Amino acid sequence: MPGVGERLYLITDGSAKRDLSGFLEKIDAALAGGARLIQLREKALSAKDLLKLAKIIKAKAETFGARLLINDRADIALAAGADGVHITGNGYAPFEARKILGDTALIGVSTHSIVEARRAEEEGADFVTFGPVYFTRLKAAYGEPLGIEKLRETATLVTIPVFALGGITTKRVVEAVSNGASGVAVISAVFGSGDIKKSVEGLLSELDHQTFRRGGKDDPA
Repeated sequence: MPGVGERLYLITDGSAKRDLSGFLEKIDAALAGGARLIQLREKALSAKDLLKLAKIIKAKAETFGARLLINDRADIALAAGADGVHITGNGYAPFEARKILGDTALIGVSTHSIVEARRAEEEGADFVTFGPVYFTRLKAAYGEPLGIEKLRETATLVTIPVFALGGITTKRVVEAVSNGASGVAVISAVFGSGDIKKSVEGLLSELDHQTFRRGGKDDPA
């Protein structure tokens, strides 16, 4: 079973183009705090710059035994030697990504409904994010929060891990995990904090406690 660090799915905040050195410092702090599953989501970067950054972060991640996924770009993931790809709702199917990356690749899919989560599983996803569960400004474009009941229902109806996304805070980890989430996916809860390392440690502490209490379907892959 992977360490509790992979119950926390850290999604980057899109700041690499604006402040690369500061961005890399954030990654260093998150890894030092125990983050072991990171999605590189930097849509403002060119393919060339994204590949260069992916290689840098992959090297950092390997030092800590962490895994790196690239948002949507299976080609970049392959070229950078990343561990997998995260597909958004407008992307391609998981089985198509696996043809590019191989059987050992870790493939996640963003979902916003039970139907999408079940389809992602049927098409070969290793795990899904589900949300927004709670209100968050970053996910306001997806409409009203789906709520904790939909999270619980989704986690019951699929066999792959479900990561709760949207409005996650340290205090909400308990509710998410006790309602079926295998882990939580976060952006601002870490990158929007004043102390990234401490924020990661706090989230992991809650996840560790909840995982110990419930056991079960917790592995991304």
